[in-house]
Amino acid sequence: MLGLVLAWRLRDVLLLIYVSALFAVVLMPLVYHIMKFQVRGHHISRGLAIALLLSSTVLAITVFLVLGLPPVIRDIRQFAADLPTRLPQIVANLKRIPLADKLGVDAIAAKTEDALSATAEYLFASFPMWMGRILDLLTAFILCVYFMLEGEYAYGWFMSLLSVENRLRLAVTLYKAEIRMSKWLFGQGLLMLILGVCSTITFGFLHVRYFFLLGVLMGLMNIIPIAGGVITILIVAFVAALDSWAKMAGVFIFYLIYINIENAYLIPRIMRQSVNLMGLTVLIALIAGTELAGIVGALVAVPTAALIAVLMDEYLVQQDLTESRSN
Repeated sequence: MLGLVLAWRLRDVLLLIYVSALFAVVLMPLVYHIMKFQVRGHHISRGLAIALLLSSTVLAITVFLVLGLPPVIRDIRQFAADLPTRLPQIVANLKRIPLADKLGVDAIAAKTEDALSATAEYLFASFPMWMGRILDLLTAFILCVYFMLEGEYAYGWFMSLLSVENRLRLAVTLYKAEIRMSKWLFGQGLLMLILGVCSTITFGFLHVRYFFLLGVLMGLMNIIPIAGGVITILIVAFVAALDSWAKMAGVFIFYLIYINIENAYLIPRIMRQSVNLMGLTVLIALIAGTELAGIVGALVAVPTAALIAVLMDEYLVQQDLTESRSN
């Protein structure tokens, strides 16, 4: 009972540790792959392999931010400065829509202006909270590095607490779960790449501002299934609407077509074959993960579901006697 109370009090810390350990497990196959390379006849050490993986990731993110963010920030400042003069023009364009008077365009415009002001105040007031989230992210990053460096020692110590028979059984089960979760990373990375490329090409064809930046953002945010794509497409639609409603409609049409192709063709052939989870299981995992831990929960929902599925198959699922005898 005391352990449950303590775990509840430390739930945020335990969640941080779990997410860090999970990503360490998922990333370790990449580290092992890098360690296979030889430099002057010697294999790359684990520490150097981890450093190469992390430095290449940080370098790619830095280049992306340095090249993509300055024009966006400049235009956001210009848009904020021009908003008082552009808002009446936007309202006038909205009034051209049929039944605009019945929709209450003037009231919507007034509420939008108030909402923008309230959003600015909220962002300023919540700055300490966002700083706390950034510190949590840095902590998770450091923990992930330590798990990759010393995770095997902690794993060995945990296994030493079990009997030899249970130890071997659990080790085989966790190895199966590690393979399945690593396949999730490959499958999710492939889906992110496909969405990023298709989005960049489509946004460029529609002449949407910052089409390269927004296309890459679409691909990166797809690491959060369903929610990431929806949030990003709303951002893209807002940027497209600054130029014309036709561009915004084109963005929505593209996403509707893509999401149907992804759900009907890509996910069944990529994710189901790699993670071996039913679509219903993935959806339930996403809902539960989001409810328990927000965006972080949605991010780790699918690999966690894969881990739970492997453990249940080994320890809870009862095979038919005839099947077990035939095997």
